[in-house]
Amino acid sequence: MNILKPQKIFLNNLIELDDLLLEISNKEEIENISLKNYKTENIEFTDKTIEKSIISNVEIINSNLEKNTFIDIEFKNCNFSNTSFENCSFIRCEFNNCKLTGCNFIESRLYNISFKESNLNYINLAMASIENVLFENSELRNSNFQENKLKNTIFKKSNLTQTQFSNTSLKNIDFSDSIIEGITTSIEDIKGAIINEFQAIDLIGIIGVKVKSI
Repeated sequence: MNILKPQKIFLNNLIELDDLLLEISNKEEIENISLKNYKTENIEFTDKTIEKSIISNVEIINSNLEKNTFIDIEFKNCNFSNTSFENCSFIRCEFNNCKLTGCNFIESRLYNISFKESNLNYINLAMASIENVLFENSELRNSNFQENKLKNTIFKKSNLTQTQFSNTSLKNIDFSDSIIEGITTSIEDIKGAIINEFQAIDLIGIIGVKVKSI
């Protein structure tokens, strides 16, 4: 599957920001920015658009960033722990070595997104639109997928221990090189998923079968 990368960003065109809130308070849209080594918490902004930008070594935690749009963004080494991105749109974005523990993506749109080497434990993706999304070498323990349509979604060498899939079809989703120990799903939802022979033991309890040692 070919996931579209952010449009080419020309470093010479980027405007370096020292204060994101100050910049965005006066504008509905900002683009071509470089934000780095920025740290804050408990902030809030909504109905903004940020595009064609690089955001690196940034920490924005315990914040409310709902109803915003992010287009063609490279996120590098960022920490957004316990921040809400509810009803946001992410289009052609990359998250590399980022921490999104406990983040809320309820009813958000994720389109052509890559999460690589990132921590997404306890992330909530309930009712999110997920299309052309890659989770690679990432942690998704205790995450929540509820009422999702996973279109062209790849889990590659990721940890989905105790993740919940509720009313979310996993047909043609390949878990074979990921960890799925203790996941919660239904017989109907797991039907058609791709697993390896050892993972079958992890899932056998879903069909009500008990394994007895002899």
